Amino acid sequence: MAFRVFAIVSRVSPHCVLRTEYSVQSTLPSPFPCPLSLMPPMPAMSPYPDIAKMIDHSLLQPNLSAADLDAGCKLALAYDVASVCILPYYLHRCAELLKGSSVMASTTIGFPHGGHTTAIKAAEAKQALADGGQELDMVVNISQVLSGNWDYVASDIAAVIKVAHDAGAKVKVIFENCYLQGDHKIRLCQICGELKADWVKTSTGYGQGGATIEDLILMRKHSPSNVQVKAAGGVRDLDTLLKIRDLGVTRCGASRTKEMLDDLRRRLNLPPINVAAAGSSQGY
Repeated sequence: MAFRVFAIVSRVSPHCVLRTEYSVQSTLPSPFPCPLSLMPPMPAMSPYPDIAKMIDHSLLQPNLSAADLDAGCKLALAYDVASVCILPYYLHRCAELLKGSSVMASTTIGFPHGGHTTAIKAAEAKQALADGGQELDMVVNISQVLSGNWDYVASDIAAVIKVAHDAGAKVKVIFENCYLQGDHKIRLCQICGELKADWVKTSTGYGQGGATIEDLILMRKHSPSNVQVKAAGGVRDLDTLLKIRDLGVTRCGASRTKEMLDDLRRRLNLPPINVAAAGSSQGY
């Protein structure tokens, strides 16, 4: 009634750490379950690009100079993140710097309070697309959400999504969860699903609070599978980034990109990237 255990060990590659898998072949009679519970859990880390491509490098602090913004774009290129989310006036320059790379240029719409009229948000979206924007992070009208005026909220979101999708760009809809109750967040997830938003996003990073585990679980649960989830605010280290990834989060706004990805590269035994940190790490 013995059983045999085979351990299959893969080697460390330049882009991923050791991953060990076990298969068990039992010679016990069929009524007896194979004792997989005896196997210790083995740690595994995803390849570097899988983690780096979660990050939207945030360059939204109002005190960033043009030199800071240029340096931030170059940092994002060096670490090969998903996108740079930059102050709207600098988006055209950002798109020029990122041209030919896999790092996308993005900016904000109705940021950070969401109280712009729908016409202004649509105009901002059109300008952003003309400036080379590929992804737009828009803030819902928080006042109208709290007022329960869902028709207005939906039409406001829909106006930006239409402008973006007609041009082949994507939209992340920011809820600013710190001001909302659970039923508000659930209804927004439903609306964003109906309107085919590309992401729902927790926060601006400049409200009274940022992403929480509870909110991320709620948003993933109540959004259809075609709508992704983005965290913003409060994700400041690699361990937290990996934790939210396990919840189904696919993007994270971050100003501490260098610190998180330097840590990742150390854990993966990858060579360091020598590029200066740019600007303030406040906000996200």
